[in-house]
Amino acid sequence: MTATPDGPELALPDVCLIVLIGISGSGKSTFAHRNFLPTQVISSDFCRGLVADDENDQSASAEAFELLHYIVGKRLAGFRTTVVDATNVQPFVRAQLVRIAREHDVLPVAVVLDPPITVCEERNAARADRTFGSRVLRRQRSDLRSGMKKLAREGFRQVHVLSSVDEIDSARVTYTRLRSDLRHVTGPFDVVGDVHGCRSELETLLAELGYVLRRDDTDRVVGARHPDGRTAVFVGDLVDRGPDTPGVLRLVMGMVTDGDALCVPGNHEDKLVRKLKGRNVKVSHGLAETLAQLDEEPEEFRRQVLEFCDGLVAHIVLDEGRLVVAHAGLKEAYHGRTSGRVRSFALYGDTTGETDEYGLPVRLPWANDYRGRAMVLYGHTPMPEVQWVNNTMCLDTGCAFGGTLTALRYPEREIVAVPAEQVWYEPAKPFPPNTTLAPAGGGARAEPRLLDIDDVSRGGVDTAYQGRIAVREPNAAAALEVMSRFAIDPRLLLYLPPTMSPCATSRAEGLLEHPDEAYAGYRADGVAAVMCEEKHMGSRAVALVCRDEKGAAQRFGVDGVTGAMHTRTGRSFFSPELTATLLDRLADAVTGAGLWDELAADWLLLDAELLPWSAKAGRLIDEQYAPVGAASAAALGAAVESLRAASERGIDVGDLLDRTGARAVNAAAFTTAYRRYVWDTDGLDGVRLAPFHLLASGQGEDGRTYHESDHRWHLSIGARLAEAAPDLVTPTRSLLVDTGDDESVAAGVAWWEELTAAGGEGMVVKPAGGSLSRATTGRLVQPGVKCRGPEYLRLVYGPEYTDPANLERLRNRGIGAKASLALREHALGLEALDRVARGEPLWRVHECVFAVLALESEPVDPRL
Repeated sequence: MTATPDGPELALPDVCLIVLIGISGSGKSTFAHRNFLPTQVISSDFCRGLVADDENDQSASAEAFELLHYIVGKRLAGFRTTVVDATNVQPFVRAQLVRIAREHDVLPVAVVLDPPITVCEERNAARADRTFGSRVLRRQRSDLRSGMKKLAREGFRQVHVLSSVDEIDSARVTYTRLRSDLRHVTGPFDVVGDVHGCRSELETLLAELGYVLRRDDTDRVVGARHPDGRTAVFVGDLVDRGPDTPGVLRLVMGMVTDGDALCVPGNHEDKLVRKLKGRNVKVSHGLAETLAQLDEEPEEFRRQVLEFCDGLVAHIVLDEGRLVVAHAGLKEAYHGRTSGRVRSFALYGDTTGETDEYGLPVRLPWANDYRGRAMVLYGHTPMPEVQWVNNTMCLDTGCAFGGTLTALRYPEREIVAVPAEQVWYEPAKPFPPNTTLAPAGGGARAEPRLLDIDDVSRGGVDTAYQGRIAVREPNAAAALEVMSRFAIDPRLLLYLPPTMSPCATSRAEGLLEHPDEAYAGYRADGVAAVMCEEKHMGSRAVALVCRDEKGAAQRFGVDGVTGAMHTRTGRSFFSPELTATLLDRLADAVTGAGLWDELAADWLLLDAELLPWSAKAGRLIDEQYAPVGAASAAALGAAVESLRAASERGIDVGDLLDRTGARAVNAAAFTTAYRRYVWDTDGLDGVRLAPFHLLASGQGEDGRTYHESDHRWHLSIGARLAEAAPDLVTPTRSLLVDTGDDESVAAGVAWWEELTAAGGEGMVVKPAGGSLSRATTGRLVQPGVKCRGPEYLRLVYGPEYTDPANLERLRNRGIGAKASLALREHALGLEALDRVARGEPLWRVHECVFAVLALESEPVDPRL
């Protein structure tokens, strides 16, 4: 507590449990009301009122405090500052609160209000609801005074005592950031793995990273600064094993002092600090070498080393919470929190308490289960090379053991490594020799768990495009059934395309859909130019194409394949053998079009249509469409002949004959409509692919999306593939329309009429600017609306949908739910692609992919 001219200042941790301690009438509630938000304060009186309808019913105290503890626990679980307003004068009451704070790794703080007892007696006498006398107050005061000197020993990290009415009334509460909270420091950073006394390698690495070394008068390196203002971050274990621990410390301490670096402690610094403080520690694992080297240094330097290492905070949270650095890593529940177990985890990791055959602790693979949003960078466990595991990376590559010294550039995710000059220390456990440097780019990938139910049953997905998108539990269960039983290898399932809404319903005679409504809808949203694309009647397909098997294995962790070709529900179209052949042909087309080099990519993700419709829907056609057409033709043909015969015999069946004849014509039109999209295929002979959107591409871990590319560019990619492989790839015809120009709109309508008259399904109208097009209000607009021809719609609504009565009924169809679904699935698809491009863990990608599939179970008319 700091005294100020205006009164004492209580500088509290930014997030903590504040326990008010004081006898009845000491002013706790008034103090809490003046200094904290109402939602932050949990009062024992209030909880009595909740459980007993009487805040003074002492018989309800047990239930009231049970409720109070529950609420406090819930708030601390959410990492929210919480104030407990109760007398709290008894040690066992405070012990329960300290225990709850420790359970949630939050600092407990005591604020004692101890005005003269006469003041408390006067206040209680003035309140009609306080019927107890001075004897109770004096007992409370006795409990308070006997416990005040023991509060620190009870576990309170801060104790503030206000001893007068003036102090209580004038006290000001301020907040200080937790030492681990460096979210305001945004980088960019260069995070360096365990150095372990290898000064020369550290100097080489810093120079490789672009830092300019600073030397003192004796030519020792005592600092380093990056000309672009980057900050180095050291993950700890600067000391032990290597040849020059003092040199490493001198350099890092200088960088930290100059503001050029940040540092967290490792378990070796922790052990060194305890030794320098005179504690009894086992001198092993390189500590003897460090002590011998420090003995050659001046006493002043050793004192500085102790102060530096002892003052380091166990972990730091950087870049608005996007990056966490801790020596041994840190699970998400501990990010930003403070307690002994958080520090222990950060320094030593999660261990079983056992040792292996080399006498080393057996560590639990916490990173395999990590599902946090922050990237976690750490060291501690030497690895032959770095790899990503669920958005975490261990940067300890065993420099002292003859490996490499490794750094990660953040946010670029680029690995920079230099080789050890020699084996400086023989490890207790054999370490692989350094034959090559760590892989270029962003590091290898490890996916210890492909898909877990907990990863896809969270109730919703946060997107950068439409906020949080909810997923209902019944829909999630249905999607899980489909995905677990029928989907392709999840490592290759990166994207599911969104459903598509039709344009607004047309009132034109004989029509249900017409381009005028599509153009008008986008014009109302402020979209000036739209791309009209021929709608291929086939099956929506997503193609992941890799340059070769090696690239597929390195990026996606699969062996023996070069990608995947799957449906909107994640199922493979063909057998593994046919899929491999198809992907090889498509990869050859990419090579022929020169796209691998142009895009600097070794994998592409394409959105396409697979033709013909019958290639995937053959069974559906044979069992549904063909029987309807055949039965209609046979039955209605016979009925027409019978009615004609009856008419010739003079029976008045004219109206019935006309209606039946019209039905027969409609049935014949239905058969003609589906037969347009059916042709014979043998294996892949006759199969065509019409790609219309390049979703993403990448080289190794480095990826990019093409959300902002306009549709002319996307269609040009498809056209180049078609030119390179005309026997496999079909181009997509298109027309650019200005929604504000009557002549351009008329040309767009005429083009649609030409397409549909020739037997085409219709067209898709998209904002010409690309997938991120927004309305004048700033919201995302529909990425595309379909405008289907009248004959194709017979397949959707039945042969007789054009009957005036049927058509009028269908015009009352509501498309709002379908449009909402399309936008939500579009946002999820964009988010999934972003996560793929950023190299995020597979579970993060599947969170979005799974949500798209789950939304497909919503009760929306499938004919829309």
